Amino acid sequence: MTTSDLRIDRRPLLHGGAINLRPLSLGYRLVALALILTGLVRVTGILTDTPSWSSLLFYTIMSNILCAVWMVLLIIRTIQDLRRDGTRGTSTPSARFSGAVMEAITVTMLVYLFVLVPAAFSQPGTYEPFTLTDNLIHIITPCLLIADWLLFVRKGAFRWIDPLLWALIPYAYLVFAFTFSALGGEFGPGKKYPYPFMNVDTLGLGGVATQILILTIALVAVGYVYVGLDRLFEWTFRAKD
Repeated sequence: MTTSDLRIDRRPLLHGGAINLRPLSLGYRLVALALILTGLVRVTGILTDTPSWSSLLFYTIMSNILCAVWMVLLIIRTIQDLRRDGTRGTSTPSARFSGAVMEAITVTMLVYLFVLVPAAFSQPGTYEPFTLTDNLIHIITPCLLIADWLLFVRKGAFRWIDPLLWALIPYAYLVFAFTFSALGGEFGPGKKYPYPFMNVDTLGLGGVATQILILTIALVAVGYVYVGLDRLFEWTFRAKD
């Protein structure tokens, strides 16, 4: 595409519930990737002499890594489309998988805000929530992924079955964590379970099942909020078009 082609491109800047301006989405995604990687570097200490490799066993870190990988794929796709199709348009390998990643990192934010932080305030210990590192991996990264979908992904792709499919990602982690624990693995010195709501020794099987059920209901409900917003935005902008 030549410079003159770019000048006469009259496709709308806002279409399908998304901003159709690839340079803007590329800039946003580069900044988002930098922030996600900053959080990962800080929490793992990978650039220090004593990295915390055990942190990689936690869902929080795995979901942040998933977000980083997805953001890299978004950047690559945006650059490819920018070169091939020009500045106008949206770029994503899959809008539905974008929803899956957004849902996966939403779990991280929900568990942090409604499970881990209240536990930190109510139980003795040295852990302090809402530090810069905590905010990066638990709050800022989720918000970055949600904003990317809201701003730069065309709406109307989500299906009503998707929230149930998206839940497979955190459930895969539960299978991994319980299997790892059953085989004698530790998530830290003397730490048999990664999160308090998974502590079978303290809560019992029934207590853990109840906690997981509550979180599942909350997660799927949020997923349906995303699907509802996707349909609403798609219908609204289609009506305007």
